[in-house]
Amino acid sequence: MENLGQTTPRINHRATGRGEALAEVLVRDVRKSFASTEVIHGVDIDIADGEFVVLVGPSGCGKSTLLRMIAGLERITAGEVSIGGRVVNMVPPKERDIAMVFQNYALYPHMKVVDNMAFSMKLRGADQATIDQRVRIAAEILGLVPFLDRYPRQLSGGQRQRVAMGRAIVRDPQVFLFDEPLSNLDAKLRVQMRTEIKELHQRLKTTSIYVTHDQIEAMTMADRIVVMHDGIVEQIGEPLELYDNPVNTFVAGFIGSPAMNFATGMVKANGGPAVVETDNGVALPLGDGWDGQSGRRVVYGIRPEHLTLGGENDRGITSEIAVVEPTGAETLLVSRAAGGELQAVFRDRYAVRPGETITLVPNLDKVHLFDADTGRRI
Repeated sequence: MENLGQTTPRINHRATGRGEALAEVLVRDVRKSFASTEVIHGVDIDIADGEFVVLVGPSGCGKSTLLRMIAGLERITAGEVSIGGRVVNMVPPKERDIAMVFQNYALYPHMKVVDNMAFSMKLRGADQATIDQRVRIAAEILGLVPFLDRYPRQLSGGQRQRVAMGRAIVRDPQVFLFDEPLSNLDAKLRVQMRTEIKELHQRLKTTSIYVTHDQIEAMTMADRIVVMHDGIVEQIGEPLELYDNPVNTFVAGFIGSPAMNFATGMVKANGGPAVVETDNGVALPLGDGWDGQSGRRVVYGIRPEHLTLGGENDRGITSEIAVVEPTGAETLLVSRAAGGELQAVFRDRYAVRPGETITLVPNLDKVHLFDADTGRRI
């Protein structure tokens, strides 16, 4: 990372004459329909001043549509969006005091970096001294000073994305909007850029809304995550809150990599330790306190890292190893038990091979149970 650790002046609304005006974003019962088809179904989100909130979900869940409605690029069918205490439903995008960073950078190829960054300020009629100062500060923050006289075609993908962010910083908006800005970058550069964006937010303290389908980006970058699915908000919370206490099977399966293991069955106590007997006849152990759920059909959930390798006499799940995937720091085991698949992640290195029979022991304090009909957490 270039120059991000240096101390540089801050561009934000607290340092440019706006005083302590709050830049909270409030979304109230927002709906979006295309013809007779409703795709956003009454979304409510409160985003505090200076907060970094990530909208995450699979393709088609409505997260980008919601971001575009906040930006003013998509008409709101019903409900209300306010930015900094002002309802902006009918306010044109250029008057909403927001800056958007797109997936495809949207740079002018015939302009040098310095001109790309300064362009919006020139359109606003800012004086040259102000433009030069803001471009210089943004370039120093993003490590772009050596590249100001280059054209976009002379930059790498990561450098182009920095220029796009620099153009947004120069505008000094109340709110930054990011629409999957790292999707076009390779895996290593994505890791670097998400760190840089997080550092940038910690420095500028500008309210930020970030859209991604990558739950790792969401977990590592967000102050709070909004998990969306089929046009509704499934859960809002801090990253580890969502990871540890998912409200339903969708959130539990979407947040976390590798994904949580699931098996459907019935809780049975029969006077002894409670278990979930799956439809395939496998007994999955439960901890204390589940006796009262006896006879209830549930979905049993356990994360791969909450399974350990046990002995034959341990109270666990007997399964056959299908695949061993060593990554260096960790080893992923994929095994099968009576037709179901289990993934386990170990930091220790075990001499195991495909075809061997093992016993996987779940951490009973980390087992999740969900109602089989509704998918809601019990």
